[in-house]
Amino acid sequence: MFTGLIEEIGAITNIESKGSGLTLTIQGNTVMSDLAIDDSISVNGACQTVIAVHGNKFRVDTVQETLLKTTLGSLKVGDSVNLERALQLSDRLGGHIVQGHVDCVGRVQSIVNVSGGGWQLWITYPNEYRKYVVPVGSICINGVSLTVARVKDNTCMMAIIPHTLAVTTIGSLTVNSQVNLEFDILGKYVENMIIYAEKKSSVFDSYLDQPGM
Repeated sequence: MFTGLIEEIGAITNIESKGSGLTLTIQGNTVMSDLAIDDSISVNGACQTVIAVHGNKFRVDTVQETLLKTTLGSLKVGDSVNLERALQLSDRLGGHIVQGHVDCVGRVQSIVNVSGGGWQLWITYPNEYRKYVVPVGSICINGVSLTVARVKDNTCMMAIIPHTLAVTTIGSLTVNSQVNLEFDILGKYVENMIIYAEKKSSVFDSYLDQPGM
């Protein structure tokens, strides 16, 4: 579990093919202080398992399923990535509950510069995920916890402050950039419970409708 508060920007130093997946070597500083094999780490919003640690670098195996659902397969040596270690129970939950399970890949529709050095960042995503996006709700973009300011059809806008642009890779996005999106898990649970309750009610009602009941 993560919070969506990026600890640092790392760099891809090596990429190797491994069957249908990839092995990524990533350089970091802050996250290396206590990173160990088998630890979970968020790489651009995708939860990965550390398989090796050497000095200021670590490696992760990125499987085919992750490559299909995220932008990790498009990374190149030298690219910057957002890094966050897993949440500790003693930490403040400054962002929101982030699992590191990317739902889909979105696209930057437009970027509007605003006074004070911030951005209005408009992201578009598949229509099927529109139900999870609400004004002033949370969304995770490339591992960064952000607040939705506006929603229009299958597009939403986040007001990005200069600090976020400076300490994450959000500032390197351009129009048409692809981004990893994870929607709020709480909304998914609510939806699932409602669907299950409706199905359960339907089965119960059909039982009561049987002759002699």
